[in-house]
Amino acid sequence: MGDAARQAGEFDASAGLLARYLADCDAGWSMGTFGAIAEFTRDEDEAVAISCEADATSVVTPRGGLRLRPHPAQRLVASESLTRESWSQRIAICLPQDDAIMNRRNVLAEIGPDDMALRSEDRGGPLFDLGLDCLQVDVCVRMANLEAAQVLRQWIGQPVFAPGSAALPVLMAANPHRVFLTRLGRVEVFQPIPPPGGRSPDGPHTHILPKLLAAGRTHAATEPLPDGWLPCAHVYPAHPLRDQLGRPHAFRPHAHDAFQALLERHGDPDLVAVKRDVADRIRSGAAPSSHPAPGGRFARAALRIALRQLAAADDASPALSSWLGHDDTRDSDDAIDPMEQLH
Repeated sequence: MGDAARQAGEFDASAGLLARYLADCDAGWSMGTFGAIAEFTRDEDEAVAISCEADATSVVTPRGGLRLRPHPAQRLVASESLTRESWSQRIAICLPQDDAIMNRRNVLAEIGPDDMALRSEDRGGPLFDLGLDCLQVDVCVRMANLEAAQVLRQWIGQPVFAPGSAALPVLMAANPHRVFLTRLGRVEVFQPIPPPGGRSPDGPHTHILPKLLAAGRTHAATEPLPDGWLPCAHVYPAHPLRDQLGRPHAFRPHAHDAFQALLERHGDPDLVAVKRDVADRIRSGAAPSSHPAPGGRFARAALRIALRQLAAADDASPALSSWLGHDDTRDSDDAIDPMEQLH
């Protein structure tokens, strides 16, 4: 098989996998960057419209929606990170940096009517870029209130989140739809913006955290991604221990096995090998001292995740308890996913 045919086959396979997750109410989605993210989830009994176009699939509920437009250069990267209680998992849909870069506006700007809105009743509403200068996402709002839009236009060309910004109170009062745009599509959030200090609503919502944005990162340091590739969307398959709202449930072996298979195909092979080796040693009764300490934060995290997963699955290996005693995650705060606080 030639390179072109192989690449076409890989693209078809990845597009098919993503289409299945778009139809799965147990999968969550996000688009954004480190410090500015739009998340989309839906309930099993929630009204939903799923539409398949020639080059995109859209999923829309009364609370928000997502359009995913697969890109020929996309690459799926599956990974796991430590959390304070267990672990997180996701698939990053990445593009080469040159393909991923968006407009990088750094002040408030009016883009024009949003003719690509997910719902017909929202099309034509004026779309404003908040000017966050993010590499792989344009963070925008769509103003349904035309009077508020006219007021907002007074502050075009100024930074929205500067101290004393006059645009920010206008936005908070208008409660516009948030629209996050990447080269892979968009996420729209229709739910209200929570007040300062308030809690984000369940379901679709956004986070904009200027302190994290100031770091200039494209993704959390705990997410192992290949150099030169930027995550333009994420999908979060069903977790073995909790739902998309973070509520715990009994361990689900099927969900665990399904994601481990994705790691084998789309994960970092060195990290997969660390997990496999640890599990094999434990099941053979080997002591923790038989395994050399892995080098690098990602490998150390992979070892600890493997232990937690074996414990969650109620692995009966007698050696597991002694290995768990060597899990020193509590002493390694830099190994914890900093985005965990958002969920």
